[in-house]
Amino acid sequence: MSEHAHKLNSHDSCEKHCHCIKVNNISVTFGKQKVLDDISLHMHCGELTVLIGQNGAGKSTLLRALLGEIPHEGNIEFKETKTGNISHVMKIGYVPQSLNIERDIPMTVYDLFASFISRYPIWLPKNRRLYDKIREQLRIFSVEDCIDRQVGKLSGGQLQRVMLSIAITPMPDLLILDEPVSGIDENGVRDFYRLVNEMKERNGLAVLLVSHDLELVRKYADKVVLIDNKILCKGTPDEVYGDENFKRIFGGIKA
Repeated sequence: MSEHAHKLNSHDSCEKHCHCIKVNNISVTFGKQKVLDDISLHMHCGELTVLIGQNGAGKSTLLRALLGEIPHEGNIEFKETKTGNISHVMKIGYVPQSLNIERDIPMTVYDLFASFISRYPIWLPKNRRLYDKIREQLRIFSVEDCIDRQVGKLSGGQLQRVMLSIAITPMPDLLILDEPVSGIDENGVRDFYRLVNEMKERNGLAVLLVSHDLELVRKYADKVVLIDNKILCKGTPDEVYGDENFKRIFGGIKA
């Protein structure tokens, strides 16, 4: 969840605007069908970039390409702003749309978290130092009291906070969130956006989010990208929401 292809040199913190990430000409073809056509994005530290579009527009496919999970054309460029140096390694944190976990599975939050960040066998007695580290990371999102609870017994909001805690351990250069609020009530959704906003500002974190909540996108996004297998428009929320392509696709939705 917290480390994928394009793994990079780790660092525990990031000054605001210390690097930028360029997605250059990403295209994906399945058989004879071109699913993504020449997608280019420019993301900075401390900014939330939101992908919007109808179902089947290619949003999740783009994320899978960025994570290195599917073959694609194009590349990702990771550039240190202060030095101008281009690096070929980048740490990506990832929170998927959902986790398929049986409610009765005897895995605790500690077990889940430890399996991602440590090679210490989870069937052995708890490692106190690891336990304390995980508890501190969970505290960032106010779910430290869930550390000994079964994962399958968590609410949707609690599980998403746990997954966020895992995804930023260690702190990534880019955090990717694929419709992470599915199945969460309205208050939980608003809390999630607020937490992500605070995190990206506090840590200078570049965040790429897929969302269908146009109201909250308008409130929290720094940049919005509307795609339909290719980029139709991009800019600030007001710029995109005023674009003819947006009105054509979401004309019946209050933004």
